[in-house]
Amino acid sequence: MVILTGLSWSQSSAQTPSDSSAQSGMDQDIDLFRKDVRSQKRQIIASNLQLTDQEAVKFWPLYDQYTADLVRINDAKYAAIKEYAASYSTMTDDQATGLVRKMLGVDQSVAELRLRYTSIFNNVIPGKKTAVFFQLDRRLVMLIDLQMASQIPMILLSAGTPKQ
Repeated sequence: MVILTGLSWSQSSAQTPSDSSAQSGMDQDIDLFRKDVRSQKRQIIASNLQLTDQEAVKFWPLYDQYTADLVRINDAKYAAIKEYAASYSTMTDDQATGLVRKMLGVDQSVAELRLRYTSIFNNVIPGKKTAVFFQLDRRLVMLIDLQMASQIPMILLSAGTPKQ
């Protein structure tokens, strides 16, 4: 359905982003990936939501506002990923727990945002179209998260390989 490209982290780069150029390169990769995904996501939603002209005029500005709010929340997700990459091979238990809490906080914030926007979207499009929008939104976010997760190695539990 969607081809997500533009971001590939090798295990070695996640383990040792030691210099500022490596960090800068990773920041650029993440930024490009996010912009590309937002563009693809908008196209997929447009082709599947089947808005009338009147609905589209009202929906797309709200969608842009929702996306901007979602980007702000997801900034915390990508900051946590960068923090993970920076401490991958030396992560302490406290750091690992802190990252888990950050990611769960992101998940909670996204759920709260979706709840808030449900009634906002319902004011400009029918309930079924709002439901389809959020189905698409959630599925696309899950695909993105899966793509990213497949590129990020598991936390090392010891000097050996991670337990599965």
